[in-house]
Amino acid sequence: MTSQSSQSYFTELDRQYIDGSWRPGRGSWDIIDFNPYNGDKLASITVASVEEIDEAYRAAERAQKDWAKSTGYARRVVFERALHLIEEREADIAEAIIDELGGTRVKAGFELHLAKEFLRESIQLALAPQGQVIPSPVDGKENRVYRVPVGVVGVISPFNFPFLLSLKSVAPALALGNGVVLKPHQNTPICGGSLVAKIFEDAGLPPGLLNVVITDIAEIGDALLTHPVPKVISFTGSDKVGQHVATVCATQFKYAVLELGGNSALTVLDDADIDYAVDAAVFSRFVHQGQVCMAANRILVDRKVEKEFTEKFVAKVRGLKSGDPRDPETVIGPVINSTQADAISGVVEQALAEGATALVRGSVDGNLVEPVVLTGLPADSPVLRQEIFGPVALLIPFDGDEEAVRIANDTPYGLSGAVHTADVERGVAFAQQIDTGMIHVNDGTVHDEPLVAFGGEKRSGIGRLNGDATVEAFTTQKWISVQHGRSQFPF
Repeated sequence: MTSQSSQSYFTELDRQYIDGSWRPGRGSWDIIDFNPYNGDKLASITVASVEEIDEAYRAAERAQKDWAKSTGYARRVVFERALHLIEEREADIAEAIIDELGGTRVKAGFELHLAKEFLRESIQLALAPQGQVIPSPVDGKENRVYRVPVGVVGVISPFNFPFLLSLKSVAPALALGNGVVLKPHQNTPICGGSLVAKIFEDAGLPPGLLNVVITDIAEIGDALLTHPVPKVISFTGSDKVGQHVATVCATQFKYAVLELGGNSALTVLDDADIDYAVDAAVFSRFVHQGQVCMAANRILVDRKVEKEFTEKFVAKVRGLKSGDPRDPETVIGPVINSTQADAISGVVEQALAEGATALVRGSVDGNLVEPVVLTGLPADSPVLRQEIFGPVALLIPFDGDEEAVRIANDTPYGLSGAVHTADVERGVAFAQQIDTGMIHVNDGTVHDEPLVAFGGEKRSGIGRLNGDATVEAFTTQKWISVQHGRSQFPF
């Protein structure tokens, strides 16, 4: 049962937020927002039209000019208030995450903790130095290089961590002086979209700076990408859609920041602490039902410790409770929709048909997909090289570090990873050989910190976010030179 306060989010925020106004969309159909666990209808939202995309971008363009002229101190106040509001409403936001995503209570807490951390960093970004003076070889020349806002940023966020991943781009883009148009995923329009707008509206953000358009490509096509106003598109989602976003942005001379899928490997070397490695692997694979881009799809285990690790891993997985995400004991809640559930079942069937053995094979009931642990996949199986966005773990034995490196790199993705060993420097040497944007020694694969560059290699994305990388993504450089005295010209 949804709490009364969190339910109001679905009844009061079921609309577009454009130019400081809450209003119904003018599109030709409705997005129906369902609870993925019990199928309850949470909201019905008429989609935004192409004309409303234009109105949102134009509003952001108008509002951004004065916002960029304001001081970082003035902008900082808005983010301090937004942080306070999230802390004040944290329990209700957690309930909304549980209802709309099927996220467990642990997952909701994890998402909100990170959301607050990224907001705190945005407070600091508002005051970050935005320029430098660079020496010139010309006498009397002063070179000033300013960091200035790009203008307007388009943000497209995913369904798995919608509140966090919307804020992760929206907040720093605003803090650095930009306007924003946000399009949340159609499965999470409230937590990923209108709830973010409500927080900033109540925090005193000037109207028009942040606009939320709840819609779909079936209604607007590529209008969100091809519109002339936005200079940067920040997209988080699948590599297939990301490839399309990158292609369109390139033809429009727009900068695309792409945070895409992964096929991470957690590697257990022969000297690892097995009990600890098991804990890290179970969390890294099954947090939020495996619907995490950094999740450990593949768990590589040295044959010298394969038997011990496998027995303990399987035992721990069998103990994970599946069911109602509102139950504090639940670890595995529902996946986001029936399409995802069917896709996961299809991958398992494919692996079994190729000769894999199921050490654990839970049942599937609607969107509730219980954990699966597979081993014995043939080395050429396509399943080993794809992202599995669900609670399916692949155990892969190896002989020695060199083979582990080869297997870990045998994927078109390169987002995250982990390696477990008693020798930290051995772990670092191993990590340096893995073609991935992020990798962790003696930890899990699922990490995100406000100051550390986040992003992937290969099909896992282009560009980075967090800290200095965020400043790089959402600002551009402007060179203003000042000549003191007179220049000498050759004619």
